[in-house]
Amino acid sequence: MGGGQAWLGFSAAAVFVVVGLSRAWRVAALWIALAIAGQAAALSLYVAGPTVTYQHLRFDGERASVTAAVVVLLAQTVCVVVALGRRAREVRAFVGRLLVGWRALAFVALLALAAAKISRPAERSLLEFAAAASLHLAALGNLALVAMSLPQAALARLEDWLARVLGRRGATAPDPGGLDGFAWTCAGAAFALAVACNVFAYERSPHVPDEIVYLLHARYLAAGELWLAPPSVPAAFDLDLMLLDQGKWYCPVPPGWPLVLALGVRLGVPWLVNPLLGAASVLVGYLLLRELVDRRSARVGTVLLATSPWFTFLNMSFMTHALTLLCALVAALGVARARRTQGVGACIAGGAALGVIALIRPLDALIVAGALGLWAIGFGGTRLKLAPLLALVASAAAVGALTLPYNAALTGRASSFPIQHYVDVVYGPGKNNLGFGPDRGLGWSGLDPWEGHSPQEALVTSQFNLFALDAELFGWACGSLALVWLALLGARRSRTDRAMALFAFAVIGSSWLYWFNGGPDFGARYWYLAFVPLVWFTLSGLRRASEACAAPARAEAFVGVAVLASLVTWTPWRACDKYRDYRGVRPSQVAAPKLRELRDALVLVDGRRHPEFAQAALLNRFEDPRSTATFAWLRDVATVDALLATMPNRTLYCLQTGQLLGPLTPEAVREIASQAQGSTR
Repeated sequence: MGGGQAWLGFSAAAVFVVVGLSRAWRVAALWIALAIAGQAAALSLYVAGPTVTYQHLRFDGERASVTAAVVVLLAQTVCVVVALGRRAREVRAFVGRLLVGWRALAFVALLALAAAKISRPAERSLLEFAAAASLHLAALGNLALVAMSLPQAALARLEDWLARVLGRRGATAPDPGGLDGFAWTCAGAAFALAVACNVFAYERSPHVPDEIVYLLHARYLAAGELWLAPPSVPAAFDLDLMLLDQGKWYCPVPPGWPLVLALGVRLGVPWLVNPLLGAASVLVGYLLLRELVDRRSARVGTVLLATSPWFTFLNMSFMTHALTLLCALVAALGVARARRTQGVGACIAGGAALGVIALIRPLDALIVAGALGLWAIGFGGTRLKLAPLLALVASAAAVGALTLPYNAALTGRASSFPIQHYVDVVYGPGKNNLGFGPDRGLGWSGLDPWEGHSPQEALVTSQFNLFALDAELFGWACGSLALVWLALLGARRSRTDRAMALFAFAVIGSSWLYWFNGGPDFGARYWYLAFVPLVWFTLSGLRRASEACAAPARAEAFVGVAVLASLVTWTPWRACDKYRDYRGVRPSQVAAPKLRELRDALVLVDGRRHPEFAQAALLNRFEDPRSTATFAWLRDVATVDALLATMPNRTLYCLQTGQLLGPLTPEAVREIASQAQGSTR
């Protein structure tokens, strides 16, 4: 609960600022203050922490803080119920225009379905669903009261301000064009958010095992090497996602992302690569939205994209997803512009971006290629002529085919992907294949609900991802998917709606065939390509709500306050509560200058493979022959003896929980190893 409590004070300060608004806004300001305070109080009841777990509501923490949070939430609920009761006729009329018949009940059911994560025991899980859904409904009512309480004079001023910032209301046709100050401002804000989280929460260092080897991979690619020389004692340098095979020691993940990260390595700022890619995604996303909707809607969608916590934290990370999303946006923009102009150049750029996705995440490339292929031949819009269509296919194939010589260099066969070869060697043939069966999965207890993979498990893990989306997509207290549900329950569907829905279903449906759903790292990250369709349907839901309002600015005020509350509560809470020291990685423990200045030294790292050895392993400069300091895993006595035999003249040290011990004698090192041998490794 610490993260939520830590930010309660900051949120309370925001409350007082809001209350200080002009008298015309006074009642609405009080509802805004209550919305922010309510979300901060709710977050203080969630437990997630820096472990590999999903957040859960818990009421068994520190008594005083739990009592304070519950009092705030009860006060919010009572105030919302009483205020809505006084406006019952107005509320019924609005809901009747918005959700006819069974759709109102379906909306509440969907809201509840995504409010919590299925867990055991079932009785406790049901209570959590009921409590979380109640919090969502109270927050929804609170945000509705913000919109409803705005007086006409304030609405007129708000509408004038929105017209200046977002553009005039009323246009319905797409407004293709270039970048402007608004887009650059949003991109700068997204960059600043990601950098702030990376510096203060992530400490500019990878935390997830995948991220650590991505950076190691980028380092030796930046040095011009496709693999590293085998370590002298492989057991002492055992890292997840590193394979020693046929005299080559290498990371088996596709080369696209490590190659881009290598640019940051060469410049000495690998931690800035993803924030920059995220800012670029905001710019390209704005251009894509302008091809599809009017300028005002494009700008609202860009704000949603730039302020999304899901987007922010993946841009903070060292994961592959920021680059994948950017390439998918460039590919979609290329097809969208070519549909309008029939130009070949846009398709060449779009196809090249599609090919890059094949070098990052091949399955994602197949999904994007299928969706854009359907779009290009006329599904959801204008059909491309033959020349741009051929340009799209040819450029995608030319760039994507670069993986074939890379595969051949590492595995000996162009058709054999290193990552599949790695899984077959380390875990067993077919364990990582798509599809259902008792032999699927890598035995990750705690992350994989059952052995093997089945349709039943696919449904359960999809609910996990749905919950993660509802929490992290926008960080709204009422549920991030509220407007998505509103859009999907509507009766009208445009051609672009159908195209977006098909693409989102392809992304989500393909994940059903895989035994793992991505876990709690960075939300529903295996569904990340559905981000733009989700923004699209959020815009559609906002449009429906605006049409049902006598004053459309009320609906935009609802969204604006939800975004504000998320920025001052949800994003800082997640950064502090989860990603600070995430997975036990504490970069400060290996950041001491004396560790980097060691020469002719063998440093034995006492602890588990991850996080203790994994984070220290990045101090090795395997790609630099001038480096003489080696950081090895103090795995057991046999490993220590092998290291001492191969490096007999090194000065010996031991790294324990960030403390450097030594110089040590070989006997002292063996003694430490014998004591550690019985611990969990």
